[in-house]
Amino acid sequence: MKKVLFLFTSINFCLFTSFSQEDNRGVINGDFNLNLQSYQEDSKIGAQAQDEIILNNAYLNLNYTKGNFATGLRYESYLNALADFDPEFKGNGIMYRYATYSIDNLEITAGNYYEQLGSGLIFRSYEEKGLGIDNAMDGVRLKYIPIDGLYLKTFIGKSRTHFTYSDGIFRGADAEINFNEIFNSEIKTKIIFGGSFISRYQERENLIFQIPQNVSAYSSRINLMHGKWSYFGEYAYKINDPANVLAQSLMNYANGTAFTQNITFSKRGFGVSAEMHRTDNMTFKSDRDRNGKAYIINYIPTLSKPHTYSLLALYPCATQADGELGIQFDIFYKFKKRSPLGGKYGTKINVNFSQINGLEGGPSFLNDIKTHTPSLINFDEVLHYQDLNISVTKKINRKLNANFIFANQTYNKDVLEGKPIGDYGILNSSIVVSDISYKIKEGHTLRIEIQSLLSKQIEDGKQQAEGDWSMGLIEYTISPHWFLSIQDMYNYGNENIDKQLHYININAGFIKGANRFEVGYGKKREGIFCVGGICKTVPSSNGFSLSVSSSF
Repeated sequence: MKKVLFLFTSINFCLFTSFSQEDNRGVINGDFNLNLQSYQEDSKIGAQAQDEIILNNAYLNLNYTKGNFATGLRYESYLNALADFDPEFKGNGIMYRYATYSIDNLEITAGNYYEQLGSGLIFRSYEEKGLGIDNAMDGVRLKYIPIDGLYLKTFIGKSRTHFTYSDGIFRGADAEINFNEIFNSEIKTKIIFGGSFISRYQERENLIFQIPQNVSAYSSRINLMHGKWSYFGEYAYKINDPANVLAQSLMNYANGTAFTQNITFSKRGFGVSAEMHRTDNMTFKSDRDRNGKAYIINYIPTLSKPHTYSLLALYPCATQADGELGIQFDIFYKFKKRSPLGGKYGTKINVNFSQINGLEGGPSFLNDIKTHTPSLINFDEVLHYQDLNISVTKKINRKLNANFIFANQTYNKDVLEGKPIGDYGILNSSIVVSDISYKIKEGHTLRIEIQSLLSKQIEDGKQQAEGDWSMGLIEYTISPHWFLSIQDMYNYGNENIDKQLHYININAGFIKGANRFEVGYGKKREGIFCVGGICKTVPSSNGFSLSVSSSF
């Protein structure tokens, strides 16, 4: 009841301060999102019915700004949460509220906030609704710019986990120096250097082993930009952070390390980039004794290209923070208009390659029984993931646009999905995508998408993988309001005839101004869903869905 009263009080306060005066006393903005889903039993795809007729996720954000002051809150409702969410998301409540004030280059935030140090190797607090992740901090944060080019921030707080907060207390600090701004330099080379520190305090509950109560991590980074070139590199170090277990043989006192670096060159019509990263014991949790995405407080950027097409994303790469070594190369080129390969409108080509391997013999390990330190660079170890994809985007005429993609992916299903080694082994897939859109008339567009995936198991596993897939989609859009789509994914190559199934989905929507409504019905396969290398398991489902979103 108190939470509800607080919500109404906050809304009334914002409305009163914004609209009760003749002069403008501030600005209110926000957004609302509602997702409803029914779940029917479907034994063929393994979908289970839920006790509730409908499951629900809903969010309301309210923000008020006046001059240098800002405040806001978010009301969340899970009654009960969608089936692909952690069941600990259950109930209603105001789970995000904050107040921020800025004066003389000092910004003070009290309450909830999101924060990231560097690229996130040692600390990242963020929200990703699609993954069910929200590890917002609850505490105090300061940001200060004492002079031009020097950016400081520090914070203290606890990390959100579902509807509560973790036991660990985090203290962090970051400094970034832009040398060009400090010295008011006009030189073409720009230099930015930064350093970060984070510490977690958690009371020791293990009465047998001397588990560290304070676990710290450090990182340093540099960003160089010169003309068409840019370079970014970051190195991170975490002191020993053993799990709170009773078996001495499982205690790991090895430190954690990670580095990432990226170099790019770009000019009009051409771009190339090369990336590399290595992680070793870099899982950092808000609570040492708990498992799950909700307790991970750092982020290792993925090195694979994020795919949006269904079959290209069927086997996504999940980042292994405990130990992996990866590289990625990306090349973009646009053939000029009226050239032999460019044609009348030009042609865009993108070539991307990524490969991620495990560390030699596994991550570092240190205790009284076992010691192991892997090689710094060794691509001869177990392959986790490999992706070679080529895309061609072409405007054929004023009404017709096309996008063609070919990809070859190698996917270690056991490692990336956390299954017992030897269950499925390594899969290799060849994928072809054709995406063609045709403008029928003003405001009316027809889009047809055809995909094919041919898959084989490189190594014999105890279980058979799903085999070959095909996918077709037809989408009709009447701008700016209406859209309708029909999609069918067909697992025709499954060696189990009973699992050679169609996954049909129908969706229709209406958009007007800031409001969007979408209804759908269909089947979803069990699989892995990833965003930025962070993944979750999505169960099979069959049912109706409703999505409503609005902003103001």
